[in-house]
Amino acid sequence: MTRTSGALRSPLTFSVLAGLVIGALFLLGTGADPVTAYGAVVTGALGADGIGPTLTTCTSVLGLALALAIPLRAGLINLGGDGQLVLGGITATVTGLHSPFPAPLTVVLALLAGMAAGAGYAVLAALCENHLGVPLLVSSLLLSYPAVSLASYLARYPLKEPGSSLPQTRALPEGVALPAFGDSTVTLGLVLVAVAAAVYWFTDRRTAVGYEIRMTGLNPRFAAYAGVGRQGLTLRLMAVSGGLAGLVGAIGVLSFPYRFVDGSLTGPGYTWTGLTAALLAAAAPLGTVVAAFFFAALQVGGLAMERTTEVPRELTQVLQAIVIVFLAARLRLPGRRPRRSRESEAV
Repeated sequence: MTRTSGALRSPLTFSVLAGLVIGALFLLGTGADPVTAYGAVVTGALGADGIGPTLTTCTSVLGLALALAIPLRAGLINLGGDGQLVLGGITATVTGLHSPFPAPLTVVLALLAGMAAGAGYAVLAALCENHLGVPLLVSSLLLSYPAVSLASYLARYPLKEPGSSLPQTRALPEGVALPAFGDSTVTLGLVLVAVAAAVYWFTDRRTAVGYEIRMTGLNPRFAAYAGVGRQGLTLRLMAVSGGLAGLVGAIGVLSFPYRFVDGSLTGPGYTWTGLTAALLAAAAPLGTVVAAFFFAALQVGGLAMERTTEVPRELTQVLQAIVIVFLAARLRLPGRRPRRSRESEAV
């Protein structure tokens, strides 16, 4: 009972409920029925026709959420998810197009190549902080722009599909694709991301490395006094973070439409949705998984809500923003002061 009441009084629960209430007020103000609109979101995201797209979207959202939550756990903010994502995608595409090996081995090589490209680019941002004094938040964000531009150039010129008016590469060879579950768009990529989440949970809760990461995030000075090297930790965490982002990019091109399409990886805003999920869960492993699925369901359910009730799907983005605002405000509210301090002030 105590654990249940504590969950109900947590800032996360309060923020989600507050977002739903304010969203309902918005719906009432537009003349829409909140019950019908929210019902359309749930049915569209979790119904028989919606669960597949939700899991497909969750693959990318959860992958980016984990990629950004890992350094965030140590107080490091990686804003270069877009650059690491597209570099992973374009590198996997080049590997898939030019690999001389059989299709199954090519798929594995493409995934590894995408992870290596994302990890290497993220390490570059960490080196800028460690040796040039550029804050990680700034270096990771600014490095995204040349990476996205490079991938766009490759897709539009050297790797462009002949005769196509779209900015996309040639299709990957037959068989160079992640296996799908049945006739759905859900692929093995979801399993890979789920495994990454399990490894993150185990590392965070059951290893000394996870303890060092958490302590660095809670109190960097204490962690440094205990012997945790800040620069080395930044390099390792950014490498893992970029590797996961690159993996998501590789999964994206090894799934339908089995090619790199300029803007297809960055257009949906997976990086910022993933960052929102990581912030909402305070980078906790299980919380990040739940928050990522919640936001993926909002995205897919928002489309169904727009079709069913004619309420713009942008309302779901408003809900995300409201949840984050309330969470930030809730966490900054001053708690109760100790009885002793109040008594001393009275004296």
